[in-house]
Amino acid sequence: MKFTLSDEQRQFAHTLRETLRRSTDWDTLLALGVPEVEAAPDLVVAFLELGRAAVPGPVVESFAVLREPSATLAWAPHVPYLVDEAERAYAVVDGVQHRATPTTALTSVDPSRRLFEYELGEAVGPVDEQAFDRGVLACSAQLVGLGRALLAKTRDYALQRKQFGQAIGSFQAVKHQLADVHVALELAEPLVFGAAVTMSPRDVSAAKIAAGSAAYQAMRTALQLHGAIGYTAEFELSRWLLKVRALVTAWGAEAFHRERLMAALCG
Repeated sequence: MKFTLSDEQRQFAHTLRETLRRSTDWDTLLALGVPEVEAAPDLVVAFLELGRAAVPGPVVESFAVLREPSATLAWAPHVPYLVDEAERAYAVVDGVQHRATPTTALTSVDPSRRLFEYELGEAVGPVDEQAFDRGVLACSAQLVGLGRALLAKTRDYALQRKQFGQAIGSFQAVKHQLADVHVALELAEPLVFGAAVTMSPRDVSAAKIAAGSAAYQAMRTALQLHGAIGYTAEFELSRWLLKVRALVTAWGAEAFHRERLMAALCG
C-alpha cells in the first residue's frame, strides 16, 4: 500500500509543528482546528505532531474519540481511569457510554496525564463502532511522534556529549542503537497510515503493536545514552520519556492487540 501526503496535509503538519514549538496549550490546539479533524489519515497527521511536541492533556480522548474539546473519557478496561478533568466526562463499559463523575485523583507515571477514578452515571447510548479504533489509531500516531522526537533529541545529545575526547555519537555501538530506533520508527509509521486508510481492527492493532514497540525502543535508547539525568524532572527529556511510558499501555496493551490481531488473521 502506497500512501503519500497531500500538499494540504503537509502544510497542516508543518503549521502544527511550528506552532507547537512555541505553545502546546489547549487554546493553541483549538485555534489550529485539531478538534475538527475527522478523516483518519488527517488524524494521524495531527497526532504525529502532537506526539512530537509531547502535548499534555487528554488529546486522544477529547479530540480523536469524543471530538469534544471540553470532554474526557474512560474506556474500560483499556483506559481504566478518566484522563484529566473536563466539563463533561464519560465512561464506556461493555460498549455502552455512560456519564461519569470524577472522584479520587490518582498518580500517573506521566505528570501531565492526570488520572481520576470515577462514579458511573446514566447510560447515554451505544458508542460509535469505530470510536475505539480511532482512539487506538490516534494513540499509535502519538507514540510514533514521541519516538521521532526522542530519536532527534538523543542524536543531538550524542553529537555533543564527549567521552575519551570525542563525541559519543562517533562510537559504532551508539550509531547502531540510533539506527535501530530509526528503522523501527520507519517501519511503524507506514503501518499507522495504512491503518488509517482501512480502519480495520486488524490493521489498527498491528499499528499499535509496531508504534508502541518503536516508541518504547526510542525511550530506552534515549535513557541509556543520556544516563539517569534523562528521568529527572528538571531535564526536559523526561516529558517525552514519561509520556511514552504512559501511552504504551493506553488504548490496549500489546498483549490485547496481539490477541486481536491473531484472531483476525485466523478467523
